[in-house]
Amino acid sequence: MRVFLKKWFRRPKHYGIDRETLANLQELERIIGYRFKDLTHLCCALKHRSCLADLSQERIHANERMEFLGDAVLDLISSEYFYHSFPEKVEGELTKIKSVMVSGSVLVKEAKRLNLGKYIFLSENEARTGGRSRRSILEDAYEALLGALYLDGGYKTVRRFVENGLLSNWEDIIQRPEFINYKSLLLEHAQHHALPNPTYILRRESGPDHAKNFLVEVFLDGKERGRGEGRSKKIAEQMAACQAVEKLGLLPDSPMSRD
Repeated sequence: MRVFLKKWFRRPKHYGIDRETLANLQELERIIGYRFKDLTHLCCALKHRSCLADLSQERIHANERMEFLGDAVLDLISSEYFYHSFPEKVEGELTKIKSVMVSGSVLVKEAKRLNLGKYIFLSENEARTGGRSRRSILEDAYEALLGALYLDGGYKTVRRFVENGLLSNWEDIIQRPEFINYKSLLLEHAQHHALPNPTYILRRESGPDHAKNFLVEVFLDGKERGRGEGRSKKIAEQMAACQAVEKLGLLPDSPMSRD
């Protein structure tokens, strides 16, 4: 594999590529529903910096430049998509929806759905230590893939790919508890009603260092509105805010939230 990579990345096209690697790339093309005119675009998107030492290449040859491009393309596609989907929503509401859909957690889930980790070029050590399922690597590779699609097929190609994949179930995703920022909802409620900002108080910290548990209470307008527990203060605060948001009826599907 190491010898192949050195030969492969010196070539502008895919001549001389070994059958196994070519089969993997073609398999990924079938998954994403697009056949690259120039496979070097796809290979660049899959080239993690950990393999550069084996290739005697500089950092600039990793997929990070492609990721930079893909990030910008994704931002435009998602902005355009929600702009046309919700002509009645103001900028702040559109920003909230888009920020969820381009968040790292959502991009990682989409990369896993495509089984993208299987196809990334990694060093042997990186692969052995779990690189193919590492969140940061998957997120970067997904954005780099968008950059590669843009360069090879143009804006319409990558927009179709994003809309048919990542954005196709946005309504379900933004309603999932792990993607709702309860603290932000509670803060916006306080500001809307000219109330002091919510206050979070740590009530208990227990457990050994490797398995801490935190108990937090949130107060709004001088009253305790919720309690939450978690393995970090940040999580406990979110859980406390979640309870407060539910009590106040601030969730989108809550009857009180329509007042």
